[in-house]
Amino acid sequence: MPRRKKAEHANHERWLVSYADFITLLFAFFVMMYAHSQTDRQQAARISQAFREAMAEGRISHALSRLMKSEQARAPRPEDKAGPAMMAAGRTDKGVELLPSLRQLSETLKKEIDAGRLEVRMEKRGLVISLREATFFPSGGDTVEPSTLPVLEAIAKEIQKHPNPIRLEGHTDSVPIHTARFRSNWVLSAARGIAMLELFEERFGIDRTRMAIAGFADTAPMASNGTEEGRRRNRRVDIVVLNEEGAMGEPEQHREPAGRAPAG
Repeated sequence: MPRRKKAEHANHERWLVSYADFITLLFAFFVMMYAHSQTDRQQAARISQAFREAMAEGRISHALSRLMKSEQARAPRPEDKAGPAMMAAGRTDKGVELLPSLRQLSETLKKEIDAGRLEVRMEKRGLVISLREATFFPSGGDTVEPSTLPVLEAIAKEIQKHPNPIRLEGHTDSVPIHTARFRSNWVLSAARGIAMLELFEERFGIDRTRMAIAGFADTAPMASNGTEEGRRRNRRVDIVVLNEEGAMGEPEQHREPAGRAPAG
């Protein structure tokens, strides 16, 4: 007599398969939403790749762990969050503020400032010391007047307190010049910047690699060239101690390896 087959028990856990599929799809949805919320395309690609690897090899937990470590490594440190207000106040990349130098020079050179021989001010790019041509250079020349050396020494001592880059900018009025030595206002303005650089390096020991020259001729006036007073203000050399924002436009310096002489 053939045996009767035992009745099969109903499988009450079959819903788990559908539930697992649903959870997997839900997980994929949230991962993709997270990836698309990032502005960094490379990071989104890494997230997508990690998810694909996890789905293919069954390593969901490992992929999530790797993703979390990547995010932690990319998180900015508190000291890296320097705000624009700090830059505008004259803070350099090494945390050196220029405002104390503005106050110090304003006190030390008060006599020259009151007499209109120079001007000290803070701009968005850094500390600017404007030297009037009538005081520091002969008319149409690029030789620094010896009588101004004590004033320039005081400026140099204050500059030495900072590691900031320095730009020496020559400016002229709009009256053209054409002599055997200076063919144009461009040449004269650059020559005055060079004369100031050589003085700062040779007499006051400022590293020449910190300094740069710019000749603007009459393209950046402080006042109208329509009056004699305005032209006097425009004939100047600006010593600019650049802050972090001002230095962003300067070319990067690349040091030569030790033992190798620089070309040219």
